[in-house]
Formats: sequence, structure tokens, C-alpha cells
Amino acid sequence: MLRLTWVQPEDLLGHELRQARLDGREPAAIEARWRAAGGPDAPERAGASADPASRYLRLLAEDLLDELADLPSALSDDEPTDLARIRSLCPDWPTGRSAAAPDPRALEAAWLGRAIGCLLGKPVEKLPLTGIRALARAAGNWPLAGYFTARGVPADLLAAHPWNRRSAATSLAENIDGMPEDDDLDYPLLNLLLLQRHGRDFTTDDVARLWLEELPPGRTFTAERVAHRNLLAGVEPPHTARHRNPFREWIGALIRADMHGWSNPGDPGAAAAQAYRDAVLSHTANGVYAAMFTAAVIAAAATGGHDVHACLRTGRTVVPARSRLGTAIDHAVRLATATRGFDEVVDALHARYGPGHHWVHAIPNTALIAAALTHADGDFTGSISRAVAGGWDTDSCGATAGSVAGLLAGSPGALPDRWRAPLKNRLASTVADFDGTGFDTLAHLTHLEATRP
Repeated sequence: MLRLTWVQPEDLLGHELRQARLDGREPAAIEARWRAAGGPDAPERAGASADPASRYLRLLAEDLLDELADLPSALSDDEPTDLARIRSLCPDWPTGRSAAAPDPRALEAAWLGRAIGCLLGKPVEKLPLTGIRALARAAGNWPLAGYFTARGVPADLLAAHPWNRRSAATSLAENIDGMPEDDDLDYPLLNLLLLQRHGRDFTTDDVARLWLEELPPGRTFTAERVAHRNLLAGVEPPHTARHRNPFREWIGALIRADMHGWSNPGDPGAAAAQAYRDAVLSHTANGVYAAMFTAAVIAAAATGGHDVHACLRTGRTVVPARSRLGTAIDHAVRLATATRGFDEVVDALHARYGPGHHWVHAIPNTALIAAALTHADGDFTGSISRAVAGGWDTDSCGATAGSVAGLLAGSPGALPDRWRAPLKNRLASTVADFDGTGFDTLAHLTHLEATRP
């Protein structure tokens, strides 16, 4: 029987109960009704449970999802989704200013960096920290200095910590032949297409139409899949982000943010506002802030005149001061600044954020990205290796850290050849117009959008 991931009501309910506790709602009474009816926990790693629920349990899950959505939040004043209210809670919101577009070589390094970081993290996505560390150490690759490999790793260890099923055939060092397809690259490509069609003044409705025209539903996950389903059911943006969508604060909007930073060099406020219009199709509150933060960091980095720490401080100015994400970024940067060993930083982040958050939630993953970039001082290899070694959503964290560090590096030649050469200047993509495109071509096309009046 086909069990469609990320949309079955009985699988969504457990995620919504956890999300309710995170965002200041009190779900205890609703949870008690779910448990009394025999309702299960959400799947821990997969998007769907193994067995279908009864018709009664599915209908109950739908009703309870709607009831949970109506619960008031104690955090709503500090964590709005309306852009005007977000800006009102950001006293240091960056004023409008712009700079010359980055050299196409810097944009090529950013695209390459995003791909390399993603590729490094793909084989170990969903693995626990213990598994990631054990596999790398067994191959003599710890701290991470190259792509993961099965060569020399004992069979019992490989059996205990199997590589990500979708990625092992294309993402281990012995198998890499160009950049394989991944949503962490597909979304920046979609947003390049968005800017080509609509310019920087696009609307959220434009994003929705583009998804319906160009994005196969089967290549979406979590919040994006729910938003896609909602569009097909006639739900209009921005309600698509909230209707039966427990993933609305997960990492999906963050991985779509790079193009908004690349196309607004030196204007982090405009980059954040652009990322906002994209993000609210599928996300709310901290899920939106994560995208805005990333776009603003990249817009600052695109000037070529700031170090990574200044870029991160700029990104922090577009996140509401007392939000959970803002607090997590501040904590991560302080921790990375004060702690010598990055394993200790990771262990502290996991102790603080792991118990309450799903491994794809935006808050722990954004904190990890900020910590990795801080601890590595923006160095490319140091940034991607730390981001991936930190676990959680390994390919997404590696991709964003690689994008920022690659842009700061300034040219493809500044990225070590051991990372760059296996990509062969070629990536595969679900976005048909870009399948097989070279990173140099993508840099040229991105430069055109960054310089468009």
C-alpha cells in the first residue's frame, strides 16, 4: 500500500502537538483525546507511518489539527508573521543601501559552495551524531576533510549506520559524478526562474504559480508538500502555510533563501523582505525568520567587504529580538566564540535543542549554521565540515554554510580542488530548464538578476 509521506492526517497530528508546545499553545487536552482514541506518535524519521490508520482515527486527526490551529499562542506578540510587525520588533533593521553586484566568479563560488556542502551532507542525512562520527573516524576522515566514503569502513559499522538510501549511490566519494539532484539546489534554481519571470517585485502568488507549473509534488517535502497540497485543494496563500501544516517552522524556507541574498547585494533589508514573500507560502514565524536571516547574511556577504561575523550580525538584525530563533542564534554564536572544540559546541546545541525539536526544525539547524560559520571564521572547508558534522539536517546545513563561505571566498579557485573537481561543473535538477547546467552558467544568470534595474 502506498503511504504518501508528509500529508497523512494521522501522521501530521503528532508533529502538530509538538509544534503547539514549541510555539506557546497548550495542547494537553487535545493530546489526551488523541491518545485515548489510540492515536500514535508522529514517525520519528520517515514522513509516513508504516500502517494506515482507521477511517475514524484519520477523521479525528483532521478535526484535532483544526482545533490545534485555533489555540491561542502565548508567544504571538514576540513572534508575528506579518512583515510590518516583524520589522517593528527589529530595532536595528538595516536601512536600504545597495552595492555593485558581486563578480560572477564570486557567485560561481557561492553556487559551488552550496552544492559541495549539500553533497557532503547527503549520505549521512537522518543519521545520529554517533553514527556520523563513527563512519568518518573509521574512514580516517575526522575531522571531516573530504567527502564520506565506505572504503575501509567495517561492514558491521555500515550495517549499524546505513547511508541515506536516496543518496549513497551518488554522494559517496567513490560514486560522485557531477552534482546529483537535491531540493537544496532545486529551490535556488526555482527562485532564479522566479526572478527571470517576475523580477524582484514578485508576489507570493507568483511563487505559488511557479510551484504549480515547475515543481513536481513528489519532489517536495514537509512544509512545501503541505503547501503544494493546499494550493491544489483551493487554499490561497498565505493560508497555505498554516492549514494542517505542522512543518511551518521547519527548514524549508531557509533553503530557498540564497537567491534573495545574491540578488540584493548590500541591501540586507530588501533581501529579507524578498525572502519573506517567498517563505510565507509555506511557513510562519520562526520558519520565515530563518529564511530572512539567511538572505540578509548573504546580501551582506555579497558586497565582498565584510567578514563572516559582520554578516551574521547583519542577519540577526532582521530577526525579532525576543523570538526563539533570535535567542538560538545568539546562544549559538556565543557558544562557538567561547568554545575551542567544535564537538563540544555541537554537543551543547544538541543537549539544548534536540529534545524538543524535530531534526528538520529551523531553530536548531539555523543555530548550527551560525555556530559553524562563527567557529570556522568563515573558512570554506571549516564551515561545511562543521555544519555537516553537527548532524540534524546535514545536507541543508552544509549547503547554506557552503553558500555563505563560498561567496566570501570570492572565486571558484579559492575552493579546494578535492571538493570542487568531482562536481565536474554540472548539476542535475528537477527544474527542467536547468538540468545539466554548469555552475559558471548559473553564476552568469544570477549576475544578470543581481544587476537588473
